[in-house]
Formats: sequence, C-alpha cells, structure tokens
Amino acid sequence: MNILAIFAHPDDEIGCIATLKKHASRGDAVMLVWTTFGELASQFGDAAHAEVQHTRAEHGRTVAEMVGASYRFFDFGDSRMTASRDEALAVARLYCEFKPDAIITWDDFNRHPDHRATARVAFDAVTLARIPKIVNEGQSQPLEAHRKPVTFYQYPASESGRPLVHVDVSETFEVAEAVREFYADFYKWDWSADDFRSSRGAWGRAVGVKYAERFTIQRSQHPPIDYLV
Repeated sequence: MNILAIFAHPDDEIGCIATLKKHASRGDAVMLVWTTFGELASQFGDAAHAEVQHTRAEHGRTVAEMVGASYRFFDFGDSRMTASRDEALAVARLYCEFKPDAIITWDDFNRHPDHRATARVAFDAVTLARIPKIVNEGQSQPLEAHRKPVTFYQYPASESGRPLVHVDVSETFEVAEAVREFYADFYKWDWSADDFRSSRGAWGRAVGVKYAERFTIQRSQHPPIDYLV
C-alpha cells in the first residue's frame, strides 16, 4: 500500500507519526508532504527565506528518516495558502506520481487557515488526479491519472460528524515520542513528554490498547459488502 500524509507545516504530522511508522514497518511506501515551509514561525526571527527553507528541509529529512518515509515540500507560502485550483493541481500531480491508497491530513475546521486550506487542497486533489486532461495541462511529460479508490483520513474534529477510527500504535509509539522530542527541542515546547504520552494512552484505553492515534475517515469509494450487518 502507498500511504501519503500531507500537512501545512513541519511538526503538524506529529499526530500520525506512529501510524506512518507502523505502515512503513509493514513494508508500505510512506510519503510525508508539507505544503509550506512554515517560514513564519517565530523561532526563525528575521532569517532569510532560503535559510529557513534549508532548516525546514532538514527537519523534513530527519523526521522522514525516523519514520522510514520519503518526503516532499511545496512552497505555497506560510499563511498564504488559498486552497486554489493551482495548489490542488500541484498536489494532484504528486498523487499521480505516488498513487496513494490512503491519505492523512488536517481536519476541515482547524482555526489555522493553512491547516484548513491544506485539508481542502488534499481532498480536491483526489478528484483532479483522476482526470487526465486536468493533470496533464501544460505538461511536457504526460502523467498517468490516479483513478484508484482512496481512503481519506483526517485529524478528528467533533464538528465533522464523520466516523472515528483508532489505530493501535503501541509497538511504534516510541518513534512518535522521539519525533515529539526532536521538535520540542527546537521549538522549546511546553507540551511535555508526559502530556503527549497521556493523551495517546487515553485514546488507546478507549479501545483497549496501550497507545492509539485517531482519525476520521471517508472513502472515495466503498468496497462491496455482503450484508448490512
């Protein structure tokens, strides 16, 4: 299987790290994607964009190596995303290359506009990637449309009303802890390791496992079933 996680800024992916690691450990192809470099983070002060881009690229490379994933950055601009067709088309072309079976992204209701825009772009790109005439607009090398059904996961939001799924990440949770520590050292977070462990433990206890990560789910096409129940 091909699993793609797309978020707005480096560190947004911390909510699905153990899930991605679990898939990578199974032998699935995993890709981490960020739509911006998060260049407006206060930690960078007045650093030039090229310097921030280099630092963020190193963050992406480090986290991807910890997960066992490939990675990609778009430069749509921190706080400048508009969920435009051009943004969705760029992501759709990536889908055509990577051909994800499942996608993980932000919820549709988050207060950060880049988070909401990334979720919108990620979802719109599923449809755009299916249409050859769209993904090949202005392309010198033709792309094969990605028409397979895609399962679309998002971080939970009570407003969505979509089904909630839990992934048992007890065996890979230590990787999520390591990524949290990596970012916490850089950002000087107040979010402690104990708080992080406690929240994932609470989600796990809700479904009878040690640690869990949570997502809402929707599918572009549901597989056939024999009976309703």
